[in-house]
Amino acid sequence: MALDLGTEGRGHRIILVFLGCRKLVRYAEQNRSAQVDVAFCSVYTERLRIALRRFPPHHGQERAPMTAIAAFLRKTPVPRLQDYFTGSGFTSLAPVDWTRPESEVVEPLIKAVDDMNDDEKQRVVMNAGQVAALADEPGQNALQNVVIDRAVFDTLEGANNRSLWVFLNEPDQFRKAEEVRYNDERRRGRSWSGFEVEKDRAVRRDAVSVAAFTKAIRDRFATPHVHVDVFDRHRVILDDQECDLVQIAVYREGRPEDMLEFDANSTLSRRIVKPVFEAALTYEADTGVIEVVANTLEDRKDLTAFMARDLLGIVFDEKHIPLREYDLSMLLKPFDFPTDIEDGITGVTVKELRFMEVGERNERITLESMSGADRSVWEMAEKRIGLDIGGTGHVLPIATEVPEWVITRARFTIKFHPGASGGRGKSLTLKVTMPHGCSLKDMTPHERLIGEKYLRRWGILTDTADIGDLIE
Repeated sequence: MALDLGTEGRGHRIILVFLGCRKLVRYAEQNRSAQVDVAFCSVYTERLRIALRRFPPHHGQERAPMTAIAAFLRKTPVPRLQDYFTGSGFTSLAPVDWTRPESEVVEPLIKAVDDMNDDEKQRVVMNAGQVAALADEPGQNALQNVVIDRAVFDTLEGANNRSLWVFLNEPDQFRKAEEVRYNDERRRGRSWSGFEVEKDRAVRRDAVSVAAFTKAIRDRFATPHVHVDVFDRHRVILDDQECDLVQIAVYREGRPEDMLEFDANSTLSRRIVKPVFEAALTYEADTGVIEVVANTLEDRKDLTAFMARDLLGIVFDEKHIPLREYDLSMLLKPFDFPTDIEDGITGVTVKELRFMEVGERNERITLESMSGADRSVWEMAEKRIGLDIGGTGHVLPIATEVPEWVITRARFTIKFHPGASGGRGKSLTLKVTMPHGCSLKDMTPHERLIGEKYLRRWGILTDTADIGDLIE
């Protein structure tokens, strides 16, 4: 199976060649075709990627990955599963006695799902992938951003339970949560830009303004089909504070493409499809920042200009937000990493340093301290490259003078005490690259909060604005 979603900056361009799982593809493609016809549910492409990542079809088999499905069913409360299976119109599901104890329901349910016809079974695969994708911490935060009935949502126990409840009871909000996840996963990546505009503007949501914004996108991309969602959300920032945002999700139909597929006779053929591309914009009134995720820089600038004009009523001056600045000079000597007791940190270890000799811009030397090493990475640097760490002042025998070094990258690990359930404590690995690169963007919201707090505390993150880091 070959699955090429393209780079993040290309949106959801899909080219699929499936070997041995034609029925799964046929179901997915049929749904995708219907979605493209109404230029609405291009989220399908993301759902398909998530479903295939979490529940990948086995090569050479057409049966659903029942091991993964079984794990999903076991993690979800039976009453919520009952809501799903009895309300989804399945015709091939054998009768299930939902009144029996939970332990006596799950195993018969797994067998009943395994015996469903292929089309309905693959529908379960797709839905389970969607629900599971929002059952982790970023997904739960996305759901919490948009769910309407918080009184019920906050009382539900278990991530799968909450995710499936929103999927069933607030499907529009579930889709918005997927849009939030789409935006936040790509924030500060290669397909992301940020711009400063006027503060304290109200986002226009009236039909005339949204229609003008939609028309501008149609004209810019020469496409008849565009769908726009505008909704409120929030984002957690430092010290557990939240900032209020308005997010605009944009779906547009792309140019026709041909796609390889196998027909019912296992003959390789081509079919014309019209992919749908997704973009996302957020506006924070308190800071006057628009962040945009889209294909190219030109796309991002144009979408921001349309939003500024049609939804904010202002002129777009194309003022990029400043990049975060990092400083690793303090790591040229052994450094004591101060932490707060309440964060449960047992220690911080520098695992890797990359050095550049001043005047030698085309060469780098990387030193890595492996687990169980007898000396620190600074002691290694003192011995290997003659770094003056304030100790013995060891200099390499072959050197005529002590070279001057700068650190261009560092990797260190923050270790935590075990949780209440015991076991091994978690660890958080941070990688910082001079001058603007940091791995914070790839972490969960809680990990980003901890990472940002201490990068600032240690003097590594030197700016004061919560604008954000870019990839290196």
